[in-house]
Amino acid sequence: MADIDWTARAKGLLKAELKRRDIGYRELAEKLALLGINENERNLANKISRGGFSAAFLLQCLSAIGVETLRLD
Repeated sequence: MADIDWTARAKGLLKAELKRRDIGYRELAEKLALLGINENERNLANKISRGGFSAAFLLQCLSAIGVETLRLD
């Protein structure tokens, strides 16, 4: 597992969950705002496309879109 690109994996995981729920960056920004996290659509798109976000940001996004169970395999 040492050769896994963890950044790409985190990015792919988040993008897959957004797609699965048919949620775009604008709606994600709105849902994050309800949690007190202020990010605009453009910042989210940039942050997610880079994939270099924190674990806390990943958890915030997953929580905001209603992910309760996450499979990593």
